[in-house]
Amino acid sequence: MAITDAKKVDYLWKKIGYGATKTDTNANKLAPNEAIASPLLIRGDNAWVQANSIPGVLPGSSSDIVTVYPTSAPRECTADLTATANRTWKTGLTDWIPPELGSTYQVKVYIHTASDAAGATGGDQVFATGSGNNDEWFFDYQAGVLHFIGTNLPNGVSFSGKSVYISGGRYVGVKGINQLSKIETTDGLVLPVGTTAQRSTTEQGIIRFNSTTGLFEGSLDGSTFTAFSMSSGAGGGTAVITKDQYVGDGETASFTLTGTPADQNNIIVYVDGVMQEPGENYTVTGDVLSFTAADTDGAPDSSTQEPPHAGARIVVMRGFDAL
Repeated sequence: MAITDAKKVDYLWKKIGYGATKTDTNANKLAPNEAIASPLLIRGDNAWVQANSIPGVLPGSSSDIVTVYPTSAPRECTADLTATANRTWKTGLTDWIPPELGSTYQVKVYIHTASDAAGATGGDQVFATGSGNNDEWFFDYQAGVLHFIGTNLPNGVSFSGKSVYISGGRYVGVKGINQLSKIETTDGLVLPVGTTAQRSTTEQGIIRFNSTTGLFEGSLDGSTFTAFSMSSGAGGGTAVITKDQYVGDGETASFTLTGTPADQNNIIVYVDGVMQEPGENYTVTGDVLSFTAADTDGAPDSSTQEPPHAGARIVVMRGFDAL
């Protein structure tokens, strides 16, 4: 015997509404009484890192955060041939921005002649609430799939020679928590602040502001803190941090650093705001910084170079070897 729809709904209600797993029928155990936690999976590799940069209103043009499909150029869908005829339509694109980020992100749906996106608004616009004939639709923003979830297809609409068109916006920014080292802001980065006595266990690569000494400090070896200054003319145990900046042209893989030669482990290199790994993404020989590519076994190969793409912003912070 098939599982009843009522039991399926009870499972979803407990899972989504209460973050708990279903262990008994609703008659024997209500959702608030389910005690075993079962939160929805949140995948780090799919995290929308720049979600805070999504405008509250669907913008009029695309950017590196949001791609816009306006009513004048909506996305044409293809029918899912594995489903009942004309029931399900696929955009072929994921990460559509849902209305929870702003009501104007609610997609608009049109049924119009195939291969005529520019004229889609001249066709039939259908609404999520239907036309009063149990012909509602549901759009899965994550999967980019539209499904006519009501009992009937849209009332009085012919699908012969037609396509479904979707107008809305998609998130195309950085995804994945491994990309969190990319910082894009116009004000500044706030470092941890504390007294000398409030230092935590030293960790290699840690940087903080010491409110006792009034200096920034960090640790290169993971065992001691050393103060440094971001300004020139510093002395008394502090170091001068310098910055080199370059712009990639898609062909140049090596760049000459200013000043004295540097140890590749005592510089910090960013490409488009993403920190690079010494020995893996780049090497330093004398005063020349070279970006490296991986060989066939995935390890860095200093004999093979990987030029940063054209327009890449390359920033090299130097002077940590003096700490």
